[in-house]
Amino acid sequence: MTQAPSSGEWLHSQTFIPEDTHLSNAREKSNELGLNPIGQGVGALLKFLASTIDASNVVEIGTGTGVSGLWLFRGMNSAGVLTSIDSDQERQRAAKEIFSGAGIATNKIRLIAGRAIEVVGKLTDNAYDLMFINGDKLEFETLFEQSLRLLRPGGLLVFHNVLSDSNAADNEAVRIVSEKIKDDSRLVSVMIPSGSGMIAASYRPH
Repeated sequence: MTQAPSSGEWLHSQTFIPEDTHLSNAREKSNELGLNPIGQGVGALLKFLASTIDASNVVEIGTGTGVSGLWLFRGMNSAGVLTSIDSDQERQRAAKEIFSGAGIATNKIRLIAGRAIEVVGKLTDNAYDLMFINGDKLEFETLFEQSLRLLRPGGLLVFHNVLSDSNAADNEAVRIVSEKIKDDSRLVSVMIPSGSGMIAASYRPH
């Protein structure tokens, strides 16, 4: 088995791509609201994944204060539009200010307030290049099923926070969706120990 990286090596890998002032501002606002946004390593990976597929249409579950959204925008193409869903309107107001300050045009982002499992059911089939899910773990299974309807062939599905030790119900929800992803022949998947753990899958329907 390959030796695990030291704490110093791990920190270097997670801070390899630096953040700018806009991301720092988003993190500061997250702290004010008591949120725990994605880390730099996760953000850099989202940027990389979005860029590799030249993403134009992305769905994000869990707007927060815009940290993950800013990283996604940096990887999407110039015509890209981000649909970001969060049940907390205060967070979305904060994210809207962050996006505006970063120079992101209002027609490039759709902020939708509501429960993710209710909102995604109204989105268009086969219309999205990437889905990033960073919300309620008890909704993971439903969001997984909806994602396969929403993603175009070759699109990417990314779940965050799959290695954190939560309560029994959350852990079971993550286990179920992890097994479904791993066993689905339409998906080419990988688990990545960045941040609090990620599963990324490429959708390859038969």
